[in-house]
Amino acid sequence: MIKQNITTGLNIIVKKYLKDRGVNEKIKFNVEVPPKDVAADFAINVAMLIAKKIKMNPKILAQEIANIIIMRMSYIIEKTEVAGAGFINLYIKNEILYRELISILCEGDKYGSLAENSKGRVIVEFVSANPTGPLHIGHGRGAAIGDSLVRILKRLGYNVTREYYLNDVGNQISILARSVEIRYRQLKKEKIDFPQEYYCGDYIINIAKRLISENKNINEIDFKYEAIKDILRTIKEDLKAFAVEFDNWFSEEVIAFYRDSNGKTEVDKMCEYLILKGDAYLKDDALWLASTKFGDDKDRVLKRSDGRYTYLASDIAYHKNKFERGFKKLINLWGTDHHGYVARITACVQMLGFKKESLNIILYQLVSIVRNGKHLAMSTRAGKFVTLKEVVDEVGVDACRFFFLLRSPASQLEFDLELAKKRSSKNPVFYVQYVNARCVSIIKEGKIRKDVITNIGNINFNLLNTKEERDLIKKLSAFYDTLLVSEKTMSPHHFTTYLIELSDIYHRFYEKCRVLTDDIAITSARLKLIEGVMIIIQNGLNLLGVSAPKQM
Repeated sequence: MIKQNITTGLNIIVKKYLKDRGVNEKIKFNVEVPPKDVAADFAINVAMLIAKKIKMNPKILAQEIANIIIMRMSYIIEKTEVAGAGFINLYIKNEILYRELISILCEGDKYGSLAENSKGRVIVEFVSANPTGPLHIGHGRGAAIGDSLVRILKRLGYNVTREYYLNDVGNQISILARSVEIRYRQLKKEKIDFPQEYYCGDYIINIAKRLISENKNINEIDFKYEAIKDILRTIKEDLKAFAVEFDNWFSEEVIAFYRDSNGKTEVDKMCEYLILKGDAYLKDDALWLASTKFGDDKDRVLKRSDGRYTYLASDIAYHKNKFERGFKKLINLWGTDHHGYVARITACVQMLGFKKESLNIILYQLVSIVRNGKHLAMSTRAGKFVTLKEVVDEVGVDACRFFFLLRSPASQLEFDLELAKKRSSKNPVFYVQYVNARCVSIIKEGKIRKDVITNIGNINFNLLNTKEERDLIKKLSAFYDTLLVSEKTMSPHHFTTYLIELSDIYHRFYEKCRVLTDDIAITSARLKLIEGVMIIIQNGLNLLGVSAPKQM
């Protein structure tokens, strides 16, 4: 948490500096890790940001602020220097690094955690694939992002609920039921054509075969219920095998069809509420949402002229239901094909009387699968797609989740099946897991030596003074910073990047600094540093839902 402590101290200094010069304005500046060719630990650009405001040369201004930093923050800053056009480079005292390493060793798997449920209630709705077929690898990416995001938010003290919104009504479900029925009739030797636009995967035939094996008369079969039952069971099994479980499975039927004592559904009541507020109106025998009032490009239909509600109506009622359950922040993880839906749902949240900031919609790009250099074609409706289960069975849960999280949600992802199976440093998940296994092995070897110092209070951490050792401790201390940037961007991919970079630094340390030496003091200190690496690697992998094997 070194960076956060520095940032807090610098904000106080800059605020006072500006106030003394008659500027009552908050300046946002960055505390960054400088390029590799700069020896400093951190650098700030604040002088260049405020130079114009106080009409001063940025280099001279930077030197003034640098001098104040040394006076006010000598407890953490060893020295400062002005570089370039006005950057201020900061050098951290070694004792601060050692103190952070000790915190990691003492707190273990709790390092970087805030008090449980110390922040507000948050609901993260993700996957939510229509129960019209097995989960494909695109759904898998959404599952990995959503589940890891929940783990990160929980570590930061949020009271988080995982929810799967089950779209079990509407036209697609009707087509699903009809698809199963036709396959059933065909298996019963009826001559009936199968429409090209229907679901034609083998799973449809398997559902029909089950129904025939149960010797039910066609008039006794609820094809919709039977299809959803089978597909939903498969979805739950696949997610569980992928280390993803939900707190709630929320059915759209609850919103669209369940009626209260007055015979009204949640959708009915929501529409009445919007009409009273003046945010919905009747036109051409249909009910319209006045979404342009809140930034949408056009008004949207809520209820068609034939009396049927649209998907949007159910979605608005669903979001209203979330707020009514006491959630202060709603996070939706959707595929990028829903991008056109963002503005109207954001508008709806405001119409319901909530701030638009209370809703965060994350769009993620789909995944392309590559085998031996060739992309695999996919089409859910045609039944030609790579299922999540197939990929997990082939490359394993760990590789699957880690690869899904290698890029930000907004970035396209190419999943190389052959790379994911390699047991080499070219495979990023193997590379990171190997570091953990190597650390476990070294610590085990160290325990065999009876002269090794194990009590933290007796360790001379001052011996960890090489560049490689300092770099490693600094990177370990960036764990909390990575939590915060993941929260800010709502993306867990920062942790795959962080763990890969940490592994790089570890290998440079391991090449230059022998751990088990004849010098018992150095050996003991470096063993504790190795233990710190192991703790952080395991904590990071846990946030990604990836295991940390002790042997590779």
